[in-house]
Amino acid sequence: MEKIFESTTINGMSLANRFVRSATWEGMCDMDGRPTAKLAACYHDLAAGGVGLIITGYAFVRPDGKQLPGKMGIHTDAFAAEMRALTQAVHGEGGKICIQLVHAGGQTTVKTAGRRPLAPSAVKVEQFPEEPDAMSSEDIVQIVTAFGEAAARAKEYGFDAVQLHAAHGYLINQFLSPLTNRRTDGYGGPVENRCRFLMEVYRRVRSEVGPDFPVMAKLNGSDNLDGGLSLTDAVVAARLLDKEKIDAIEVSGGTSASGEKTPVRTGIDKPDMEAYNIELAREIKKSVGCPVMAVGGFRSLEVINKAIIEDGIDYISMARPFIREPQLVRRWREGDRSPARCISCNGCFRPGLKEGGIYCVVEKKEASNTI
Repeated sequence: MEKIFESTTINGMSLANRFVRSATWEGMCDMDGRPTAKLAACYHDLAAGGVGLIITGYAFVRPDGKQLPGKMGIHTDAFAAEMRALTQAVHGEGGKICIQLVHAGGQTTVKTAGRRPLAPSAVKVEQFPEEPDAMSSEDIVQIVTAFGEAAARAKEYGFDAVQLHAAHGYLINQFLSPLTNRRTDGYGGPVENRCRFLMEVYRRVRSEVGPDFPVMAKLNGSDNLDGGLSLTDAVVAARLLDKEKIDAIEVSGGTSASGEKTPVRTGIDKPDMEAYNIELAREIKKSVGCPVMAVGGFRSLEVINKAIIEDGIDYISMARPFIREPQLVRRWREGDRSPARCISCNGCFRPGLKEGGIYCVVEKKEASNTI
């Protein structure tokens, strides 16, 4: 049996294989962030399709950390029943589900957040739609607390793990990046100071869920941006997390302002274009003892197996391929080894804005043409 199909364990969480559905925005929640039955069905299908670990779309820990419509919120106890429906839908198929926790920081708008966005510093950069307010010490304490309370809810609702979104230009990443963090207090300047917010969030979350509940982080290996987070600094952050017993690190790269090197690159149509964050993941893996997940353009088993066997990556994360083929892992396991059918066009996100949920527009078009 190939290593990618081996069962593994992360801090007591048993996984059927090394495939991870990486977090993405599904657009399947009500305006206030309440999950819908449509989202539960989405996660059910992923579990039935054989994905070892499903990481949810990014869930805001406070309403002012919301970015897009239809985004999930875990800032209130009012969604308890719907949250339990998500975990039950996955567990009913024998799967495992992790919720990703996020605050968008400066990557939102007054209209969406209900207030002027908050960020480490009041700077206008390309990734920010408008100039945010600089966070006060009180703001920092309150948002750290919100992450902890969100994690406690997640554990109560039956999620198997939580993941901190410290990548893609969102708030934790904004503290890590010297481009968006111009602070002169203990949260700015040297990389160790810029890691302080991340570590305070992690410690608060860990204190809420305890040592035996998996807590993971999604970390940019690089922002792929002049003046942004570098690989050297990302290694420092990864080592600090590893030292305090983070259970896994998922390595990504880029922000919305990173040009062709954004987190969701297009035109991935041959093997040498796949695994575009593998060098970053490899360097993080050399620096830590915890499991490392790599995300970014994986489409073929050939490239996936190379990342696992030759590069030493522990888990392979994908998002867009599972939008088109939620049954992809099962297809591969049962013998159809052709590459994922995703063409990396990003068309799947348009219906999330217009129709209340992402789906593969190419697949839908092809299906309609056969009728």
